[in-house]
Amino acid sequence: MQARKLAVEGALEFTPRVFPDDRGLFVSPYQEEAFIEAHGGPLFPVAQTNHSRSKRGVVRGIHYTVTPPGTAKYVYCPRGKALDIVVDIRVGSPTFGKWDAVLMDQENFRTMYFPVGVGHAFVALEDDTVMSYMISSPYVAENELALSPLDPALGLPIDTDVVPILSERDTAALTLAEAEGQGMLPDYNASLEIERRLSVLPLSV
Repeated sequence: MQARKLAVEGALEFTPRVFPDDRGLFVSPYQEEAFIEAHGGPLFPVAQTNHSRSKRGVVRGIHYTVTPPGTAKYVYCPRGKALDIVVDIRVGSPTFGKWDAVLMDQENFRTMYFPVGVGHAFVALEDDTVMSYMISSPYVAENELALSPLDPALGLPIDTDVVPILSERDTAALTLAEAEGQGMLPDYNASLEIERRLSVLPLSV
């Protein structure tokens, strides 16, 4: 499995080896040894797994969790094709306001690690695109916030050939600058501390 650091501090891309044969294929989207080598610690204890299916043109995000409690994510696309986007919204981060994107599909099975405090969005590039997540904390509606994926100051790579399909929540979401002005964004140092606690190797029994 190959690992690559992304433009957002702490975010990672992984590309596993795919083993095709006349029956189909085999792939391991998460591999602990490769993750620890790239991240410096183990994956967070998984509190919940999520599954979404979207038609072409759907844009989900930019979503983030109030920090604390904060949430880290490990995401891949088992079906279809999507552009998965990480946005640094952590106030005080050296890469605040920057984003990076990874093309995910059912051919290469690339994955992304989202550290605590960042924003997450994706664009479905095909019908019936499935995104699968492991997350570090359970879903609590009042802790989940959104920023506008169409914020011109961010300039996310959303294809203009297709009219983006957004939920009412994401359509009405604040821009990054508006959310920062209202004190709604995660703090970088607080996010790092939460992530550090998630990455502590468990003691052997």
